[in-house]
Amino acid sequence: MTIDISLEELVKTGAHFGHQVKRWNPRMEKFIHSSQNGVHIFDLIKTKECLGEALDVLRKSANEGKTIVLLGTKKQIKDKIKSVAEDAGVSYVNERWLGGTITNFEQVKKSSDKLEKLSKGLASGEYDTYTKKEKLLMEREIQRLERFFGGIKNMTKVPDLVFIIDIRKERGAVREASVKGVETIGIVDTNSDPNLVDYPIPMNDDAKKAIEYVLDLVSAAIKEGKKGDIKEKSDIVKKAVKKDVVEKVVLKKAKTPSKRKPAKTNTKVKTKKTKSK
Repeated sequence: MTIDISLEELVKTGAHFGHQVKRWNPRMEKFIHSSQNGVHIFDLIKTKECLGEALDVLRKSANEGKTIVLLGTKKQIKDKIKSVAEDAGVSYVNERWLGGTITNFEQVKKSSDKLEKLSKGLASGEYDTYTKKEKLLMEREIQRLERFFGGIKNMTKVPDLVFIIDIRKERGAVREASVKGVETIGIVDTNSDPNLVDYPIPMNDDAKKAIEYVLDLVSAAIKEGKKGDIKEKSDIVKKAVKKDVVEKVVLKKAKTPSKRKPAKTNTKVKTKKTKSK
């Protein structure tokens, strides 16, 4: 089975739009193609290569039985993170990354064990002799624990790989993973440092459809790895599209309005290059 990354789909979903030029991180320069209307445009050829490499890592990790966690707490993709993780059979965090999830995993495990114990107890009738108020308090505690630990309750050890959406927002998780030597894959926008993760995927980290598209590929890669259907090198990277053709498509599509509106400027006045003193 071969997972194909569609450059046309990446363009259509707005994956090529970065942040405003003034908000960029210079370390992202090698992933940037150009700028349009004050907004950076990603080089989707490089995005595709990085995404292909990341999918290979996910496929291989799943094949080796490693523990994988999907992390994304942005409101627009919370439900997608949960559904993809459950479909692929991996752990996830879609509410808030609790400090110590990696560096203090033993304490986190106690909380997830407590969740499992309370849930099983109520279901089996173990607490039938308790008062109505006590049961209500238990149900509230289960809801609280489920919110923060439900996605990792089956995780028995520190994860081997964490897939992160928006490494700037999830800087705490990135830091913990670095301390413990946990491998990281991260969607990195133009305002972030790609060197903070092992496998950066340069693209828009706010576009809901773009992230959903990538998550579908992530799910497919993990399931493929679990089936044992892997190759030494993914066909994703091998099937390169000629750069000059893609650039025309990207630049043409990039002129369409983006949700990321640049700062208001007078577009009728042509800016002149200032001479250095």
